[in-house]
Amino acid sequence: MTVIARIVHPRTARRFSSVVVAILGCGSLYGQAQWVGSWSASQQLVEPHNSLPAEDLRDATLRQIVHLSLGGSSLRVKISNRFGSAPLHLTGLHIARPESAESGKIGAGTDKALAFSGAPDVIVPPGADCVSDPIDFPVAALSDLAVTFHVDTPPSEQTGHPGSRATSYLVHGDQVSATDLSKGKKVEHWYFIAGIDVEATSYSRAVVTLGDSITDGHGATTNGNDRWPDVLARRLQAQPDTKNIAVLNHGIGGNRLLLDGLGPNALARFDHDVLAQPGVQWVIVLEGVNDLGMLTRDHRVPRAEHTEEVRRLRNAYEQIVARAHAHRIKVIGATIMPFMGSEYYHPGPEIEADREAVNEWIRAPGHFDAVVDFDKLTRDPSHPDRLHPKFDLGDHIHLSPAGYEAMGEAVPLSLFPPAEAPELAFTFDDLPAHGSLPPGTTRMEVAAKTIAALRRENVPLVYGFVNGGDLEKNPSDIEVLKAWRAAGFPLGNHAWSHMNLNQHTMQEWEADVLHNEPVIAPLMEGADWHWFRYPFLAEGDTQENRSAVRRFFVQHGYRIAAVTMSFGDYRWTEPYARCKAKGDEKAIRTLQETYLEAADKSIDYYRDLSHRLVGRDIPYVLLMHIGALDAEMLPKLLELYRSRGFQFITLEQAEGDEFYRASTDLHLPPAPDMLEGLAAERHAEFPPPPQLSVEPESMCK
Repeated sequence: MTVIARIVHPRTARRFSSVVVAILGCGSLYGQAQWVGSWSASQQLVEPHNSLPAEDLRDATLRQIVHLSLGGSSLRVKISNRFGSAPLHLTGLHIARPESAESGKIGAGTDKALAFSGAPDVIVPPGADCVSDPIDFPVAALSDLAVTFHVDTPPSEQTGHPGSRATSYLVHGDQVSATDLSKGKKVEHWYFIAGIDVEATSYSRAVVTLGDSITDGHGATTNGNDRWPDVLARRLQAQPDTKNIAVLNHGIGGNRLLLDGLGPNALARFDHDVLAQPGVQWVIVLEGVNDLGMLTRDHRVPRAEHTEEVRRLRNAYEQIVARAHAHRIKVIGATIMPFMGSEYYHPGPEIEADREAVNEWIRAPGHFDAVVDFDKLTRDPSHPDRLHPKFDLGDHIHLSPAGYEAMGEAVPLSLFPPAEAPELAFTFDDLPAHGSLPPGTTRMEVAAKTIAALRRENVPLVYGFVNGGDLEKNPSDIEVLKAWRAAGFPLGNHAWSHMNLNQHTMQEWEADVLHNEPVIAPLMEGADWHWFRYPFLAEGDTQENRSAVRRFFVQHGYRIAAVTMSFGDYRWTEPYARCKAKGDEKAIRTLQETYLEAADKSIDYYRDLSHRLVGRDIPYVLLMHIGALDAEMLPKLLELYRSRGFQFITLEQAEGDEFYRASTDLHLPPAPDMLEGLAAERHAEFPPPPQLSVEPESMCK
């Protein structure tokens, strides 16, 4: 068996226990944290009829519930006093998991205090935002978070977001840690909270939905989280290759592109609400209906003013695109939906002609990076200047929850492609025999299942690395190697006895490597087989040995098979054999579930590590073993990697990447060719090993 006996490359001085083999990707990682917005709300000066009475905010505790779009291991909270004229003093700020989106009660033991530069309170200057210190607080995607703070003195102006569509709870006194505030005063607004960022993988990203009350969700269900951006967030989370994408709702009721309304106009708030959002890569712009409606709300205007309004709207869109592109943010334009029949705007034929002219410009190629045609989706085919009755809230401008559902479903997920399709080369160690077998299982059955699964998925040229010493004890196992070759898969050298170089002399180890060659060469029938995988991934624990190893491989024409992805699959081999022997079906199901859990988490870990260290996805080389549970789980494992967007390539294709140069050109000085090795060389701090839901080694003992 090939144990990853260290989590850093052996060419470095740091060494780690084999227990650290399966780092699966939780907690703080290398260098600066990767923060991505998970929830946010556009801030405005709260208008009088939505403000709290001053006495309500004197010595008051306010608990507010928000709905996250992206999960993460840690989080931080942004507080805003952007529209205040005096400092805002919060004496304490806590987070917790609410029992539900409709309750002011928090889960027992979940309450955590936040700090600001280490202090429990914060004074937010007028016109400013403040971000809390990060706190380890794992949150799941699409989960709710309770944010509770205490304010001692009521501010003269209230910054917030009136269109919360969520219930907040207000009581007097400092009760930030109280379990239940449900009996307090209830309001459906947010005050002073502007965002929740999560520490996520380095390839996580965000899409901002910039809009008016239709994006803000007027008509959505209170505490139901069924605005169209919420629907989009659920869809993104349901797909493996988009579940790293957050959705940040920056809709404001009554918002306009050109002039202020209840909040700042879209161009004025663009820096705060789009460019400043951590991790943003896309923005969907659905703005303009209020500009058009307000043009003639009080009286008719000359035709020239209509023409000028359309021109200015187009210019505003161009400004948004230019400013976004300067920050490498893609802009998706959304067509303006019909609002004929609106009693508030009472639009006529001229306004409808303006709307059609603006939509024609939005749809025209070359203006936006992509277009979502909400107009076409929501209009009544019989009366295209009106909303379809099945989507109309009743005021002929806002949508019902069914309408928002249709909007969220209509946004093509293809607009949010992975940064790049990751590539993966499968390799298997310990042929022909790895670990214990369950009763009644043969090595040939394990090999046959493994080969069949690989061929069904067209995985190309999977290298199997051979320990020939097993054949002395079990000569019949040669059939495993023959079957591997008959499937068209190549063989490589894994040393005769799986000898650990760090525990033997160079002479002993070289002899063990050469002893293995007469087993491999005849089976390869003249094809190149000079790939070597180090047993225990041990490449020598001194500079002298590492240099000697490279000279040895140069003399014998070898290349090194690196490992840049692993989830420690060998840890399931012995427990599986034990559980099968006992007939413990429940334990077997647990082993199967944790096996896939580990593989899934390792994908995030290694991709994140690659992006942090190399700035991209390298082609990964996956270490596997030819074990009994591996053979059983391989179809589901291959399905998992496919679902996560991987393309399967050969070992040689993977190591054609510059990252592996130290493995393919052994004339070069030793250098890291594993991600862990590169991190160690840069003196990066390793995170603690994450925990699986159940450790496989504990099963069926």
